Amino acid sequence: MIAILIIAAVFNLYLLYQDQNSTVSQSYSIINAGDIKVKSESISALATSVASGNLADKDILQNQIEETQSLLTIIKNGGNIKDQTLEKIPLSLSSKYNKVSDSWESYKSSVLKAEKTTLFDSEATNAMNYVLQKNQELVLVTDRLVKELEGLDRDYNDHKSIAKDLAACAKIIGEQSLLMSIGEGENAQEEIRDKNLRFEIGIRKLLQISTADLDVESVGMTHEELIPIPRENSESLRTLDPLWESMRLKLQILEDRTILSPEYNSAKNEMNAQKLILFEDIDNLLDSWNNVIINQNSEEQMIIQVLLVVDIAVFFLVLYIIKQSFSPLESITKALSKVKEGVYGEKIDYSGTDEVGELVNNFNIMSDTIKEKEQEAKKTDIAKDEFLAMITHELKTPLVPIQGYSDILLSEHLGKLTDKQRERINIIKSSSEALLSIISDLLDAQKLELGQLRMRKENHNIKETLEKAIETIKPESESKNIKINLNSEDIMLDYDSDRINQVITNLIKNSINAIRSDSGKIDVTVENHPAEVKISVKDNGVGIAPEKQKDLFKKFYQVDASLTREKGGSGLGLAICKGIVENHLGMIGMESIPNQGSTFYFTIPKNPSETKSPLGIA
Repeated sequence: MIAILIIAAVFNLYLLYQDQNSTVSQSYSIINAGDIKVKSESISALATSVASGNLADKDILQNQIEETQSLLTIIKNGGNIKDQTLEKIPLSLSSKYNKVSDSWESYKSSVLKAEKTTLFDSEATNAMNYVLQKNQELVLVTDRLVKELEGLDRDYNDHKSIAKDLAACAKIIGEQSLLMSIGEGENAQEEIRDKNLRFEIGIRKLLQISTADLDVESVGMTHEELIPIPRENSESLRTLDPLWESMRLKLQILEDRTILSPEYNSAKNEMNAQKLILFEDIDNLLDSWNNVIINQNSEEQMIIQVLLVVDIAVFFLVLYIIKQSFSPLESITKALSKVKEGVYGEKIDYSGTDEVGELVNNFNIMSDTIKEKEQEAKKTDIAKDEFLAMITHELKTPLVPIQGYSDILLSEHLGKLTDKQRERINIIKSSSEALLSIISDLLDAQKLELGQLRMRKENHNIKETLEKAIETIKPESESKNIKINLNSEDIMLDYDSDRINQVITNLIKNSINAIRSDSGKIDVTVENHPAEVKISVKDNGVGIAPEKQKDLFKKFYQVDASLTREKGGSGLGLAICKGIVENHLGMIGMESIPNQGSTFYFTIPKNPSETKSPLGIA
């Protein structure tokens, strides 16, 4: 009977091992199938690079295509990639795979077509280069014309106005041409067309040339005849005439054609369309594959449960027989009780070589195996938390240039902004600040989870820290006509000033969000007790319902959890506050009555070495 039990246990472990290996292999296959989308994006970028003349990327593009083709073959038939074993695709998904394969072939053909096309329209490019080269001269000549006409009497006021308009048009033509050359400026062609016509109308009027064949009304101008400009004041105009005539022809080309060639635009659009089809087919394959794995796992779990029931029956039968035959089995029973309680790795000390000894030996092996699996699971959880902390930290990096360039644009160092442009840039800036705040909360929460949030505890005046926090929030409270009162005496304590500032700022902001504008009041009070200092933030806001109070300090919990909630946030603020306070060996809590307000409070011990931590740390 003991032999039967051992065989059953080994068989079950084998099944579990096989099931785990199969699941891992299929997971690798699904991950690599998803990587095809990443490779396809890279292939698109390389095709564009080659089309623009970077022939060094041609070999890289070919290698990427061959690698993707090889990956598709391995996914179909199974194999190894970078020491990872990939499970071949289930037969039931052959049709889905074939669609992916066909989509890949179509996408590959469109990539090779795009690669061979010319990225830039040569005529438009030459015209652009000419305009950019001559525009500075055009600006200088129009400026000289304005100055030459300044000394004329009032009969030439119309001439002066037209000259100033020509100077303005010259500058705008240069700006829009530059934007068009770098692929920016949604309305660059329209602006160039408009200023080209205005300039032509203006210079004709100054030269006494008819404007009857021009659509002057479309740019808000009229046909008119001006008196001739004295020859001594028209030197710049005579210089401007041939210069403008040469530029006007080039500008007409830019009005009708873009820098990118029509052939490349067509090839690029086809490539992008085929890429979207490929992505959709890959997503359908991955969804179906995941469903197959879920169904397989359900069936395997059922088989394992049946085997487990059989094992338990055999196990108790063997125990009964052993109990009838042997009496010194109390140690085995106790060990099994510990396993049941979740204590793994315990070994039974038994030196016999009989059947009981064999049972003890197999039990010790099983216990070690389970402990190893548990330790591996803990390591995986730690690795996951560290990875999340790293990713959250890295997400902050691109937000710095976003905010920096937003400030540069808003300061108008790169040119004047329209009201619509300023509004859009302000949206970008505020959104990046909100995202940075959420990422900072995530990073602090993860550091607290991993025990990596460092505290610099030094001797500070708690009153000064609170005054600093209130001063920071004052613009927001004053904008809502909310009064903040501080009642505190000078008390010196050992604590991290920045972190306690973070706690009090978060609590006051929560109160501001809970108070109606123009009728709100917040009282910040410090109570000096013999063993600790208690800081309270009391408001006369809407209060919090009793059933929602118990979860307030949990991560990601928000009182208003609806998708349309007015107040934004990550739901991590109070959880971070709790972590910071507990790291100071203090306690945090709240009291609230609906429609009467809330009071949040926390404590800082005066002698942390004599205080028992809420986390169990003395």
